[in-house]
Amino acid sequence: MIRRLLAATLLCATWLAARPALADERAFDAALRDFRQFHRAEMQRAGIAGSSFYFVRDGRIAAADHLGEQDAEAHIPVDARTIYHWASITKTMTGIAIMQLRDRGLLSLDDPIIRYVPELARVHNPYGEMSAVTIRQLMTHSAGFRNGTWRWRDRDWQPFEPPGWAQLAAMIPYTEIEFRPGSRFSYSNPGIVYLGQVIERLSGEDFEVYIDKNILRPLGMHESYFDRTPPFLLPHRAHSYYIRDGRRVAAPFDVDTGVTVSNGGLNAPLPDMAKYVAFLLGDPARRAEYDVVLRRPSLEEMWRPQISAGADFTQGRMAATTQSGLNFFIDAEGPVRFVGHNGDQNGFRAYLSLCPDQHAGSLVAFNTETREVRNDPSNRDSAESRIALATDRLCAALAR
Repeated sequence: MIRRLLAATLLCATWLAARPALADERAFDAALRDFRQFHRAEMQRAGIAGSSFYFVRDGRIAAADHLGEQDAEAHIPVDARTIYHWASITKTMTGIAIMQLRDRGLLSLDDPIIRYVPELARVHNPYGEMSAVTIRQLMTHSAGFRNGTWRWRDRDWQPFEPPGWAQLAAMIPYTEIEFRPGSRFSYSNPGIVYLGQVIERLSGEDFEVYIDKNILRPLGMHESYFDRTPPFLLPHRAHSYYIRDGRRVAAPFDVDTGVTVSNGGLNAPLPDMAKYVAFLLGDPARRAEYDVVLRRPSLEEMWRPQISAGADFTQGRMAATTQSGLNFFIDAEGPVRFVGHNGDQNGFRAYLSLCPDQHAGSLVAFNTETREVRNDPSNRDSAESRIALATDRLCAALAR
């Protein structure tokens, strides 16, 4: 009799403990179903040619959708091998590379940038010496540099981006620090290019080679690469488009980001990027494997808020509460903490968003830009942004 009572008590306790978990799963399933419907409806409404969505949870792909066409002219559908351009999400890898070099004792985040890129001593700084501008300030977009990498491009025959360092170096004496370094946030593509130079000069390798050896290969991202597509992957390379005046027009195909590669040169299919998200989220069972890329404490150091980015509506969750970490953006909504980065270039839009406390994250990529990025709250209203922000509900469902 006592044994039966004990067994019944244990069974009841197990059932009661399982109820919240089952409720959480039902909430997540409902949120996922709603997101998928919203994703498809917004794509159709806005005229987006192709898009992919992955949700990674506890180190595995929990949801995967491939919608529309990777080539709207040839009517080639999007699938798991479709390669998107991830644009500024590249910056997260640039930041990880800087942290790798820091952990190897080759630099300090508070070192002056001119120690490694002495050409920058010729920048006009009305606020003081260039020796006061640090690597950390470049990683947090607070060094005072402008946004546009190559603002003088205004003809189709000109290179997509400067092909080599010589072009940027020649303009350094004509470059100005726009505010006191460290005093505020201002998104800067050139600042990340300068970090790319640090990586190349300390490692003795091209940026692409260094990232391939130290991030892509260790994580098994074997179909990820920078700039021009290898011939064997060309059948999977997505074309890209702009919506202009209600019409979809093609963007240049398979462009080369040149010297700005550390700022936005990454191309990859969704399964490879899911491996990257799994690494970012971490897994105690794979810690030794992941620590080869970057130790967990160093990665989480990158996610500590450094400076408010609330005046910028192009990154992270694009909100007044957004903060800049080290090459990542941080935000919170209710009980959910978000860490991520956005990317847009040449008709591609991409969003990486983690909710680390729920051990989950999303990837959303588009091969169509429905309107130009705007640095104001209306940027949240583009179809791409609306879809990306809707993934927040998946993390919120898990947070219950």
